[in-house]
Amino acid sequence: MVMIRLARFGARKQPYYRIVAIEKDRARNGRSIEVVGTYNPRTEPATVVLKHDRIAYWRSVGAQFSPIVAKLVTKNQAPVAETAAA
Repeated sequence: MVMIRLARFGARKQPYYRIVAIEKDRARNGRSIEVVGTYNPRTEPATVVLKHDRIAYWRSVGAQFSPIVAKLVTKNQAPVAETAAA
């Protein structure tokens, strides 16, 4: 099963996270399938960059969110595409 979860990077006491699609049984920082975003909790406010199209793809093929990533995705929804009224 594929999970979308955080992988920790950065120096000691300076965490920086990549949001990755990875097999559930791999190690936290193991080889991931794809990087679908980043999360930096050290900035004020915390910085979240998501590739919403890739997250939607992985969800469509059955990937599950970890609880933290689910919260980050719901707080940082994709911008609504405006339709051209012509």
